[in-house]
Amino acid sequence: MPEQHPERRAHGVHAAPAAPDDPGAPGAPSATPGAPAGASSPAQPSARLRAAREHAQHRIQRHRRGRALRGTLSIGLVMALAGALFTANARLASGTDTRQPQDLAGLQANEDVRRERLADQVAALRSEVDALTQTQTDSVGLEWQSAGEAFDIASGKVAVTGMGITVSLDDAPADGPRPAGAGPDDLVVHQQDLQAVINALWAGGAEAMALMDQRVISTSAFQCIGNVLSLQGRRYSPPYVVTAVGDPEELLDALAGDPAVRAYRSWVDAVGLGYQVTRPEQGVQVPAYDGSVDMRYASVPSGTEVLPGLVADGSTATSTGAGPAARQEDTEG
Repeated sequence: MPEQHPERRAHGVHAAPAAPDDPGAPGAPSATPGAPAGASSPAQPSARLRAAREHAQHRIQRHRRGRALRGTLSIGLVMALAGALFTANARLASGTDTRQPQDLAGLQANEDVRRERLADQVAALRSEVDALTQTQTDSVGLEWQSAGEAFDIASGKVAVTGMGITVSLDDAPADGPRPAGAGPDDLVVHQQDLQAVINALWAGGAEAMALMDQRVISTSAFQCIGNVLSLQGRRYSPPYVVTAVGDPEELLDALAGDPAVRAYRSWVDAVGLGYQVTRPEQGVQVPAYDGSVDMRYASVPSGTEVLPGLVADGSTATSTGAGPAARQEDTEG
């Protein structure tokens, strides 16, 4: 039989009493004075067992208190986060912050304001660059001469004022006449209608031209997106106004004789499209061009004299637009 290790002996109430016929055996109950022979006293828990039980109960109570505290803190944190989230959603739902409108018209208006601000910054920087370039040129003794007044006007470098005309095109009114077979596309101004007017004015001898508030040059390109005109990043709604500087009589004759313009005027009479030509007595004004003139795709053969004294070296130049309006890309408006 295996030898019993002293630490594996039973203790306390679990200790086995010694045999009655072995009073000297370890663990045998001692006789109680005055008690009948053969009677034993009840077993008592040992001090070690009582200490272990008290320690275990103390740990259990401490663990329960810790769990309760952590649970309370977690619930409080979740409720605080939920309250903050609900408050933020309520403010967003009921707020009227116009800096971030949710409607497309408001977003477009904000982008237009931002674009105008950036355009002003670009114009200021361009003026600063021109001034610094002139200062540098003067410091080295060079003399910069313009290619000529005609070149400055044709390139849109300078604003132009003189006699001329304005042409306004507008969509048909909603309650206007509706001839049989006329559809919704027949009631709005299309890109080709603007192209017809601009081309006719160029053909009539216009020296400078503007569409809305922007100068039209050889690389200008506009596009009709629905019933909105897009020109160099800006969007316009009708009526669309074309301003041309030139001999008013010749410009009017060119409009009257152009087949595409006559076709548009026939729809003016049929469905009520807007078409108005004015000849201001005080003349008209066309602003300078403020867009980019860098070229990426167009190039001039080497050796070609672009301007007097300026010979092309075959470098590349850009223009995704056409020029004047005869080379505009035709996109249905």
